This record gives sequence, structure tokens and C-alpha cells, in this order.
Amino acid sequence: MPIVRILLVLLALASPALAQDGAHDAAAAREAAQAFRIYVEGVTKKGGRPDLTRPEIAALLGRVFDLDALAALPPAQASDMDWLMDWTDAANATHKLFILYGAKPPQPDLVALQRNMTEYGDQYAVAISFMIRGMAREAVAGQLFWAGLAPEQRTRIREEGLAGFRRNAAQYILGIVCAAIQGATKPENARLVAAAIRDTSEVWASFLLPQDRARVIEQLADLPHWAPDEMARADLAAFTAALRTVN
Repeated sequence: MPIVRILLVLLALASPALAQDGAHDAAAAREAAQAFRIYVEGVTKKGGRPDLTRPEIAALLGRVFDLDALAALPPAQASDMDWLMDWTDAANATHKLFILYGAKPPQPDLVALQRNMTEYGDQYAVAISFMIRGMAREAVAGQLFWAGLAPEQRTRIREEGLAGFRRNAAQYILGIVCAAIQGATKPENARLVAAAIRDTSEVWASFLLPQDRARVIEQLADLPHWAPDEMARADLAAFTAALRTVN
């Protein structure tokens, strides 16, 4: 993607009008995600590798994974679902572009993944921290949306959709613990992800289905043996403790 075009995108994203609420933040994130995709496609055509440290590229990623903007939002509401899923979808697609870069399907390309975890580990940790916090807000908003539905609106499709989200949340958390914490090459990256799990533990404690909550507790029981950092271990222990408090 030409540098001039990237700079124009960043200028648009910096507009005060796009910093007022979650819907505008999500729109800005989608635009930044598209600009980043175009950049990666251009690098791929030239046979190169994305440079995520370039200021204009780092700024695009900063807009997609905007932890400060997410944290500054007011408490979750049911109406957040209108834009929040767009934002987390953009974030999910964006982080896959660099963490899976060069991987050859269909089998997991461990060589490519390891290289990307080493080269892009800082950006990956920020992305996963954002995803965990964004999904936690989705969980709260989704429950509020469900609670606000009239009985006749609580269709089987909607009920199955919410249950599927609850199941997938448990799978995602377990996968992230292994990939982003155990596989982190820097202690600070493991801490960043573990802190996100700790900070959202109350949400997950009530949102995860009982059988999934028990599975997460069981699989994290031996975390002192593999978590690479003492602070990360403490945060994960706080997370599992919160899960255990739910009857």
C-alpha cells in the first residue's frame, strides 16, 4: 500500500468525529484493518515480509487494537452488539494476517508460526489482550441483549447462537493461554495477556457454561509447571480462583 495512502487513512482515523463512541471506534478500526490488509497483500506480492515496526503500520495496528479506546468506553450495553462484533472481527482478521504470515495450509506450519511469534510477538500480545477484553465486553452485551428480548423473540436460533458463543469463549481462552502465554518469547508479553484474562475473570466466571468452566479449571491446574513468568502465573491463578467461586 503506498505510503501516501496509508498516511491519508491515518489522518482520517485521527478525526475527532471518530473518537466519540464505540461505533465510531469500530468504524475506524475496520478502515485501519482494511488498510493493513492492502499493505500485507502488497508486501506478499513483492516476496517480502510485513514490517510491523514502521510508524505508519504500527499506527494502523494501534487503531485496530485500541486498548485505550476500548477501556474508555462506558459500561457495556445491549446495543453494543451492533458494532462490537464488527470491531472484534476486524481485530481477529488483522492479527491472523501477521501471526499466520507465510504459513502453508492445511496442516499447522510450526516453522512459520514460530518465526512469526518471535518476530511479531509484541504485536501478537497486544492483539490478544485486545481480543480477550473485546470478547468479554461482547459477553456482557450479549447477555444484556438476551435479557432485553421479549419471550417470543427468544428464538431457538438466538438461543443456540448465545450458547455457541459461550462454548467458543472457553475454547478460545484455553487456546490463547497455550499460544500467547506459554509460547511468549518475552515475559512482558505473557504478563500482558495474563492480565487481560485476570481483569475479565468475573465476566468469564459467570459467562462460561458450567462444564466448560470445570474444563478450564482442570486444564489450568498445572499452570505453575509451564507458565513462564511468576506474575503471569499469579494472574492465571486469580483467574481460576474466580472460576471456582461460581457454584
